[in-house]
Amino acid sequence: MSDRATRDADRDPGSSAAVPEEEPAGPPRLAPRPLDRPAVDEAAASVFGRPAGLDGGFATPATRAAAPPVPTIAPPALAAAFGRPASAAGSLQRPPAGGPAGPGADDPFWSGAEDDPWRDPDSGVALGPPAVDDERPAPAPAGEGARLSLREVLFGRRVHPRALALLAVLALAVGAVGGLVGRFTADGAGALTEPDATIASAVAAKERPPGSVADIAQRVVPAVVSIEVRVGEEGGTGSGVVIDGSGFVLTNNHVVAPAAEVPGATIETVFSDGTRTQAAIVGRDPKTDLAVIRVGVANPVVAQIGSSASLAVGDAVIAVGSPLGLAGTVTEGIVSALDRPVRLEGGNVNAVIDAIQTDAAINPGNSGGPLVDTTGAVVGINTAISSIGGGEGGSIGLGFAIPIDDARVIAEELIRTGVVKHADLGVNARSVEDDTSAGAQVQNVQQGGAAAAAGILEGDVIVTLGERSIAGADELEVAVREFEPGATVPVQLIREGRPLTVSVVLASD
Repeated sequence: MSDRATRDADRDPGSSAAVPEEEPAGPPRLAPRPLDRPAVDEAAASVFGRPAGLDGGFATPATRAAAPPVPTIAPPALAAAFGRPASAAGSLQRPPAGGPAGPGADDPFWSGAEDDPWRDPDSGVALGPPAVDDERPAPAPAGEGARLSLREVLFGRRVHPRALALLAVLALAVGAVGGLVGRFTADGAGALTEPDATIASAVAAKERPPGSVADIAQRVVPAVVSIEVRVGEEGGTGSGVVIDGSGFVLTNNHVVAPAAEVPGATIETVFSDGTRTQAAIVGRDPKTDLAVIRVGVANPVVAQIGSSASLAVGDAVIAVGSPLGLAGTVTEGIVSALDRPVRLEGGNVNAVIDAIQTDAAINPGNSGGPLVDTTGAVVGINTAISSIGGGEGGSIGLGFAIPIDDARVIAEELIRTGVVKHADLGVNARSVEDDTSAGAQVQNVQQGGAAAAAGILEGDVIVTLGERSIAGADELEVAVREFEPGATVPVQLIREGRPLTVSVVLASD
């Protein structure tokens, strides 16, 4: 026999060669603790115990049929509290023994029981009326008491004597105060009529020298109109300035754009003297946020057009318009900055203007109104404000106006043709800067555009266009619009860290 067979025989318990394993030696094991089974109460066992002859948890049908009913024994405490007296007999629904036999007998208990659900054990469940008291008549309102006459007050002892005394003291006090006031008033009036009184003479009119704010306002306000645009149930307000005797009014595009885009919208203008008339759009230029409308008014007051090129930082300026619908409002300030590139965003506006910055108070509704210098000439068109936290807010001294030199060219072209063409470089750019310089980095070059023809590549940083330094993408956009389509402009750029100058023939948008 092989070793494997020998080992198998050793493991086989039925084999004669199997050797029983001996229990390992070790500490003695503890036996289970005996169960403590208290005695069961006989009354509880009769109620909850298993019937006689049943060993399992469930009885078979045959066992249940053969088992006699098990009488239940109530606990003595429950039987004493809720059981019936030993002498009682019969049903609880019947009168005591010795009374009538049942319903219908001559007994007050059963008289009318068939109509009383509380005494009829066979009655069904029903809802009765609420248990409320009988309605009682509301007490009649007390009438007005009798009034006391003066005789009853004084002599009828209906009022306490102390109250009468207090009333008399108050009457005397009021009379004394009235007498003193009359005395002082008479003395003051007498001083005005005395022959020795000297009265200062009043000035006929205040002096308003030429060039004062009051003088400028009197000349400019009649040429400014309030513009009311209504689109369905909604509306908006703005301002405009009359620039021609034929009734042409210059304003912002965002003021009248809703009326141009929705059929049935109306534009109404209101002059300073209250004249109200309808207006029609002549032309719009969304890229510069300018528009021209025309009103049917004969011989309107026309504003004097000045020059924004002659302005200097610190010059006094005046803004005129209808902020928040308040027509003919005049505010004063100074020129805070010139050639400030500002992007207009919000609603249907997405334009960049080369703005005049001013601290004259400009608020919503001033848009389209004139910014005038100390001679009363228009030097800008009020367009936008900056507010803390974004959104539409009030003036914080940062207002922006379109220079009139740019606005005049746009307005003349709109009056002639109704549309304006601008020069186009043909690139999309973003503002970039490093420790030493800033510029507009080309993001993409439009195929067939002016930049592509000049060899400008993506990634080039434009730092100068013509004679103007470029500090960002917005400044690049307004710098290109300073030229006419077809103009040749030198462009300085940085390519891979090296300066480069190319000539670009600007296209038209």
